[in-house]
Amino acid sequence: MIDRRFFLLTAGAALAGCGQKFRTYDGPAVTLIEVHKADRRMYLLHGTEVLKSYNIRLGGNPIGPKQFEGDQKTPEGAYLITHRNPNSAYHLSLGISYPNQADREYAKSQNKRPGGDIFIHGGPKEWFAGRDWTAGCIAVRDREMEEIFAMVNPGVQINIYP
Repeated sequence: MIDRRFFLLTAGAALAGCGQKFRTYDGPAVTLIEVHKADRRMYLLHGTEVLKSYNIRLGGNPIGPKQFEGDQKTPEGAYLITHRNPNSAYHLSLGISYPNQADREYAKSQNKRPGGDIFIHGGPKEWFAGRDWTAGCIAVRDREMEEIFAMVNPGVQINIYP
């Protein structure tokens, strides 16, 4: 007969690995991220090879590029991943270098602020199926964000297309 304590310890250890927030990745480096807003798809690439693709949710007002603070639009253009945030309010997140110089200059010319704090991040516990809901960020499911967080390092370019 199996010792009950051994069984409980083994089962507990096995369950502890489920839903692990910090994963590891040892595949090809992600060299580019492409976001296609109209298709609600994000692609992680190594050169021209697509490593992974994801369904995404965008800002609550997704048509057109982000221009001003509070417009609920997701930026369009070429940016960089700036940092990894393991303590994000949205599970995990990767910072995007919005606003760039052109974004700041345009907002200033309109006597407005460009906004900021744009991320790729996990979603709320209840996924909003078929609905954009962020303030301008790119959202994926938490389990997908764990995978993306492990694969993408700061400095990777992200191209966001209409």
